[in-house]
Amino acid sequence: MIYLDYNATTPLCPPALAAMQPFLEQHYGTPSSVHAAGREARAGVDDARDRLACLLDAQPHELVFTGSGTESNNLAVLGLARAHQDRGRHLICASTEHHAVLHAFEYLRKREAFEVTFLPVGNHGQVDPDELKHIMRSDTILVSIMTANNETGVLQPMEELANLCRDRGVLLHSDMVQSFGKIETRLNQSGLAAASFAAHKFHGPKGAGLLYLRAGLPIEAVQFGGAHENQRRPGTENVPAIAGMAAAAEWALHDRVHEQEREGTLRDRLWNHITGSFPSATQNGDTAHRLANTLNVSFAGLSSETILIALDLEGVCASSGSACMVGSVVASHVLLAMGLPGSRASSAVRFSLGQETTEAEIDRSGEIIAQVINRMTSGPSAKTEAYALA
Repeated sequence: MIYLDYNATTPLCPPALAAMQPFLEQHYGTPSSVHAAGREARAGVDDARDRLACLLDAQPHELVFTGSGTESNNLAVLGLARAHQDRGRHLICASTEHHAVLHAFEYLRKREAFEVTFLPVGNHGQVDPDELKHIMRSDTILVSIMTANNETGVLQPMEELANLCRDRGVLLHSDMVQSFGKIETRLNQSGLAAASFAAHKFHGPKGAGLLYLRAGLPIEAVQFGGAHENQRRPGTENVPAIAGMAAAAEWALHDRVHEQEREGTLRDRLWNHITGSFPSATQNGDTAHRLANTLNVSFAGLSSETILIALDLEGVCASSGSACMVGSVVASHVLLAMGLPGSRASSAVRFSLGQETTEAEIDRSGEIIAQVINRMTSGPSAKTEAYALA
């Protein structure tokens, strides 16, 4: 199997597994207990918080452990909007956000009478700071813009956006789930009010997320039942996963610059293979401002779902921004928001690379993609085969 879907999830790195093991087998107490077993677990949580704070250039008390990146995004959006609504009820959200953010804003709009403006992006997927400045109002209290898009890898001009929000006294949250471990992350210098992370995106375990909340910033809890995480997120902490997240973060950052250069070279090598077999293929998103590991490609005239099924049968794992719903395909909301026609959006495939990706795997993937595309585009049985695969 050749795995090219690292933006979806990553394999657990050895240091993360090693860090988790003691809390799975020996130190199994709950961190809230005052006895020795509880203190052992609490020490594990505190140690992980300190290490993550150091890596993120934040203070330990600014970090809130959650169960996922989705939960972190939900807590940031719902919690900040509700806690600061006395200053205004206008919210802004980029139109290309992950659904964990988009749906939270939609909930506030439909159920709690907040006014939400969905910020458009250009054809290359970037937000225009002047457009944000234009739609901000005196009652705007919260803006959410993800640092790196999970489908295209496009990077936003976060420094400029943060400066704009700071000058207007508006809180800025960023979904950094996809960017951590790939670009420099220094939260105390970022101008962000809040940022969300997920361990399984950087070779940590599933079931562990993190919310950075700038010191002194009020937030309303969105769950109830305890005073955990300084009354910001109730529920017993997932101690093994938290320990694994800290170890994975250190592992992901230990050679970040060199590794991203390597992955960028492999990504471009894969692109050359694709254009060699399908010259009309097009890349989606800004090719100059994107993550090094991400390649989003449209294969004109073909179905992304059909391509993905064919690749899977040949042992290549990739993905699409599309969603299958009872026999129909819904094109990626990200690509449509970028102004791509539906036909191009529904023919898009995302390839995302990681630390385990090798040059040999890229070359073999190029061969398999060429074979799949050739079967789908040539010969009298091409349409029949494509229909069967779909």
